Amino acid sequence: MTLSSRLIFTAIGVSLPIAAHAADMNETHIYNPHWPPHAKFHDGQTLSMSILLGGLTTFLAWKSSKNVPMMVAGAACAASLYFITQSTAILYPGTAYSDPRVGPKVEPKTVRGISAANKIDLGYLSAVVLASWLGLCGCGRNAGQQVADKSKKKPAHLPGIARTNKVDL
Repeated sequence: MTLSSRLIFTAIGVSLPIAAHAADMNETHIYNPHWPPHAKFHDGQTLSMSILLGGLTTFLAWKSSKNVPMMVAGAACAASLYFITQSTAILYPGTAYSDPRVGPKVEPKTVRGISAANKIDLGYLSAVVLASWLGLCGCGRNAGQQVADKSKKKPAHLPGIARTNKVDL
């Protein structure tokens, strides 16, 4: 995986729990007096998930492996799950982007029908796509270089025999 890909995945992994906690540790969510304890439980569950997914994203971005495409796919999945679930949460019955009893009595601003929350999700998901693309582009270049380096060194006991490279999973 390229350094640029690792750095983008790391930025996502570190900023995810920070942003999630900044958004939810206030009177609109976890300290909302109108929320029942069970709703706060699920908010806590979501915040804990942000920490675990952020950590997993960062771990997979820096883990050494011969199977770079698998590591890129794993980091991309871990990095995107939170934002996919956040984007689709509005589809459930009775959900809203804000609590009308707390904070401003105005609906969240939209740009061309897209809420601020969904714009943030799209920004993060775009970064995941970019990091994945950079990671996979580098994978092909690095793998090609490794094949070229290995082809220069022919074992003495196998002269003239074509060799294939095996991919470790």
